[in-house]
Amino acid sequence: MPKVFIIILHWNNLSDTLECLQSLQKIDYPNYQVVVVDNGSKIKLKVKNEKLKVIYNQENLGFAGGNNVGIKYALEQGADYVLLLNDDTITAPDFLNKLIETAESDKKIGLAGPKIYFYGQERIWSAGGKLNWLYNKGALRGWNEIDKGQYDFPKIQITSHLTGCCVLVKRAVLERIGPIAEDYFLYYEDTDWSLRAKQAGYECVFVPSAKIWHKISRSAGAESSAYIYYHVRNGLIFARKFAPWYIKPFIHLDALWR
Repeated sequence: MPKVFIIILHWNNLSDTLECLQSLQKIDYPNYQVVVVDNGSKIKLKVKNEKLKVIYNQENLGFAGGNNVGIKYALEQGADYVLLLNDDTITAPDFLNKLIETAESDKKIGLAGPKIYFYGQERIWSAGGKLNWLYNKGALRGWNEIDKGQYDFPKIQITSHLTGCCVLVKRAVLERIGPIAEDYFLYYEDTDWSLRAKQAGYECVFVPSAKIWHKISRSAGAESSAYIYYHVRNGLIFARKFAPWYIKPFIHLDALWR
């Protein structure tokens, strides 16, 4: 049974992190280890549990830098898979089993992600991804739709990319493409990671039977100055790396609308 290291990035969000950890105690996949990376929080997490390791960063390294600390530790400890999980999520007991079952079914599968709902609802936050080069970004498929089973297909669903809110990554992928790109700091780094995996010959798949609930990140509020800055800046970085040649002459247009 593959060993899974679950990486949770904690930053001044103690109550949500604790609730996330409580939900993980109910999962039915036995071979896992939780690694909480305290990303320079003012409120330190202090929990004693044999399945929990806490790593303290001295400063906020951003989403990529903070998670990369956990990924490095996981690989050093012999992880077969790394699962990134936002601290403001609640997981279904069987979500990890479902992800592993799908990932193990095909060597070409490099990344797998669950169906993600808005917290406390059956309204979809993410059912995989879809790239939108008109706006230099990866969009969330199914966003804000009531779940009526419209994305519950029996066959494996290949998707353009997966959100870093919850994504399972094989060790082989990490060894091939490396950790998360740190030039973004916040936003787009997960889409970058997905496309790098695809360039290396792996597939990103959406697993509708695996379910979690998301409270939505508080690290930079929607339409705050930080949100707008990083979305515009990182959209340009992302498009320069991955956009089709015929799109690149127009990649600055999105910034003009902000």
